[in-house]
Amino acid sequence: MAVIKKHKKYSRPRKLFDKTRIQEENKILGKYGLKNKKEIWRADSFIGNIRSQAKDFIPKSQSEQREFLDRLVKIGLITSTEQLDDVLALTKEDILERRLQTIVLRKNLAKTSREARQLITHRHIMLADRIITIPSQIISVEEEKDVKRKDKKKKKAVEKLAPASVSAPEIKEEK
Repeated sequence: MAVIKKHKKYSRPRKLFDKTRIQEENKILGKYGLKNKKEIWRADSFIGNIRSQAKDFIPKSQSEQREFLDRLVKIGLITSTEQLDDVLALTKEDILERRLQTIVLRKNLAKTSREARQLITHRHIMLADRIITIPSQIISVEEEKDVKRKDKKKKKAVEKLAPASVSAPEIKEEK
């Protein structure tokens, strides 16, 4: 049995102490409530991979290009399947907008992006009938409507208490 080596899904910036890049990344960290800058680098790498795929599809046939663009529309990164130029204009913020954490915030299931992340990791968010615990999961446009908060178990607790309160003895006043 062969051992599969895991590869990093990101690459660190070449210049680690670049003031403008650090300030930009700090703004993105605050806006999207990310855990660390590695998540930004991962999104940047993901977009870079998509761009390189788009460049590879330029000389190919229209049907192959359309198939590639349809996948990106399904994810929600682009809106139309007309040109590959739209793919080359994607930014890391476009992929950060499609993360579960951001979608929970946009659907008003959480007040802040940090709270959205906590709800997801504490198993309070469901996608259709499954509990999702990965804040960085990319959600497609079709799945977006199925994102909801898990029902609380308070209903069952209230039902158990209700019969007990009804059967409590009544106090009669005597004159």
